Amino acid sequence: MIMVLLRSVAISILLSFGLMIGNAAFGAPAKSSTQTGHLPAFIDSAFAVKYALQYQQYDKITPHIHPTKGVRFSLYAYVNPDKDKVFSQAEFDKYLNQSKIQFTWGEKDGTGDLYIVSLPTYLANWVVRDTRFEKVGVNEFYGTGNSLNNLADVYPEHEFVEFYSAGSETCAGMDWRCMRLVFETYQGRPYLVAIITDEWTI
Repeated sequence: MIMVLLRSVAISILLSFGLMIGNAAFGAPAKSSTQTGHLPAFIDSAFAVKYALQYQQYDKITPHIHPTKGVRFSLYAYVNPDKDKVFSQAEFDKYLNQSKIQFTWGEKDGTGDLYIVSLPTYLANWVVRDTRFEKVGVNEFYGTGNSLNNLADVYPEHEFVEFYSAGSETCAGMDWRCMRLVFETYQGRPYLVAIITDEWTI
């Protein structure tokens, strides 16, 4: 157990360093995740999804979505199996091309207002928001706030990668954000089952 934890920490440090290099290199994807050849496959998948989101190449996410369970979207750290939106591969592709169709993604913290937008708008304006993530956590959390984090309860046997931004000094770090990509192995390869976003909440 200790060796597994230490390995996860070591991988997180390596990937965070690689991510910083990638962010600095004219916005190009970091190469560390694939060039080592020794990292778990779900990490390569996580970086592929991350860059597809960053560069708004959303159609490239589809092959990574779980073929039978689809992908769940959680507005904050708390995963709500009864209310969170879940899209199959076919539905994800369909609604990427129908920007006039809007969905209710949940209630915004602080105001309680319903967040109702199309799938492309949700991905661009909520999931990523042009954030430059500077840390990567492999099966560990950097972002912690007031919102209940039940990822381990809902996905107890799953692997996940957290992309984390610490926020700005101007806001004393209260503008931190993170994106957690959760994977499940199916027929020998990892598939995306959840995209969970988290941030400072009241």
